[in-house]
Amino acid sequence: MPGRNSPVSPCHRRWNTKTNATLIVCLAAALSLAAPAQAAPASAASTPPELVTAYGSLADSILAVKKTEHDLVKSILAATYRHAEIAMAAAKAAMAGGQNAREATEKVAALVSQLGNEGDAAVAAVRTRLLEGGHHHNAEGEKQGIYDPGYVIITRTAKKAFLDSAMRIGKLAAAPDAKALESEWGQVTKQYNDAVK
Repeated sequence: MPGRNSPVSPCHRRWNTKTNATLIVCLAAALSLAAPAQAAPASAASTPPELVTAYGSLADSILAVKKTEHDLVKSILAATYRHAEIAMAAAKAAMAGGQNAREATEKVAALVSQLGNEGDAAVAAVRTRLLEGGHHHNAEGEKQGIYDPGYVIITRTAKKAFLDSAMRIGKLAAAPDAKALESEWGQVTKQYNDAVK
């Protein structure tokens, strides 16, 4: 160990400086924790009630927003289904009247596809934005393979059923068949009702 007047190596000086700084920080932390513990009752170690209340309020807000998202997506699906019903009625009327039902049938197919995709491209852009921000409405369901990322109501199974129906309806646009269209629409209606119940 160097004497009082002997030179101190740079390594020894650096170790002493680091050690001293660490000791000072640890001592200050210990004193700041020990002082209130001696002066205050044991219950003061718990989180202050007003902070717990504020956190509880934040949790209520977050959960309410999740429910609002579910209700909004359900409304998007309902509006899409209603538009598809209108297009379906137009296609059936055109077929019954011997008119060209291609456009109306293609519209039905496009809207059924939107049901499977839980909205159109504009809705998908919002869903992508939420995902990029770290929001997953059905995070656990996504892990289990039940939902595609960001989907709120439509499961992967329902999505496949809607998209398969959309493809079959699209094919009917080229060769209109009222009975086949009605049958396919029945499956879409059942799938929709199961999804939004």
